[in-house]
Amino acid sequence: MDEIIKVLVVDDDRRMVKTICDILKIKGHEALAAYTGEEAVAIIQSDDPDCVLMDIKMPGINGVDALKRIKELAPDLPVVLMSAYASEAQAVEAQKLGAYTVLDKPIDIEMVLSFLSLIRQEETILVVDDDPRFCATLGDILESRGYRVENESVPENVLNRMEKDYKLAVMLNLKIGDTAGLNVLKSIRAKYPTKPVILVTPYQEKAKDSVLQGQQIGAYTYFYNPLESEKLFSTIKEIHHKKLGAILGEAFKMTQQATKKHRET
Repeated sequence: MDEIIKVLVVDDDRRMVKTICDILKIKGHEALAAYTGEEAVAIIQSDDPDCVLMDIKMPGINGVDALKRIKELAPDLPVVLMSAYASEAQAVEAQKLGAYTVLDKPIDIEMVLSFLSLIRQEETILVVDDDPRFCATLGDILESRGYRVENESVPENVLNRMEKDYKLAVMLNLKIGDTAGLNVLKSIRAKYPTKPVILVTPYQEKAKDSVLQGQQIGAYTYFYNPLESEKLFSTIKEIHHKKLGAILGEAFKMTQQATKKHRET
């Protein structure tokens, strides 16, 4: 294992907490224990865990209410809830509040360990574009937020590059030399049906048809150039969230974003 992950385990069942903490420690992680929602919030205020694994039904504030408070303190902290009898309404509310999912008890600890192994995994974005200046600028923007960036200017090499290591997403220019980006997208989609591909194109009236075709083929979303950095980061963060959620049993669905939010204003 490359990195130690600090996990806060929260449950009023002390035996459950001890069992999970013991397993996490055996696997090389660090484990913190809390037995109420209030204790969990207090620990978040004084410590810096990498992930929270928390029961929903507890005395005092329940897991959903504790989640609300935790997200106020640490909005980006990954939280996974668990319950022997969570209602569908609770599960939906928990995910709306930012929980990755609600796991049924007894939890699948191997699945949780797989989830933990990806929390800090280096996230690579493959940029497919033949404009060196654009690639350099986009690379600087993404690397400033901790992403690793790889560039590919030859369309025929894209699939080979994707096979070499984990890629969080692909950013694809709709025009690469004499090659239409849509053809590259079709190739990616044929081999990697759920790989998120973000289309990039200058804002032109004639680009609208290509963007629409791209969405029909299965592009995750698109951005007009010049890029709006914060919206791009928000989209990539959403992709990462869904990837981790998929490990916990949540279906990773290729969603098409509301296109207006990505248009140049």
